[in-house]
Amino acid sequence: MTYRLTLCLLAGALTGCAGQSPALIGSLNPDVTQATISQTICKAGWAKSVRPPASYTSKLKRQQLPAGAKAKDFQEDHLMPLELGGAPRDPENLRPVPIHKAEADDVWENRLRKSVCDGSMTLAAARVKMSEIKKGEG
Repeated sequence: MTYRLTLCLLAGALTGCAGQSPALIGSLNPDVTQATISQTICKAGWAKSVRPPASYTSKLKRQQLPAGAKAKDFQEDHLMPLELGGAPRDPENLRPVPIHKAEADDVWENRLRKSVCDGSMTLAAARVKMSEIKKGEG
């Protein structure tokens, strides 16, 4: 089960929420919360353990690709990354992106995960930042 993300972050990651919901991208894995990060996203190998198989993502990528696009030029990427507790198999959390963009996103995903795991950023704040980055992709 996953949760669509249009919630106001009540955990204090944002101030001045006042009825405004930050529009987060993708969907979440409900097993990943601030309280569970040491057993989930901060545990070595966790993202790999929940990543869907290539057979699943390749099929989905073919279904989602724009007409005329070549599958070899794209990677099926999580909108809310697994590294920040994104839903692994929710089709609404996956989309094809050019390979170079997916690689650039990986840098941000790993940087934000590191910040969450070292305690310099909350999970909620990292999710907002990732949403801002990916919304800028168009």
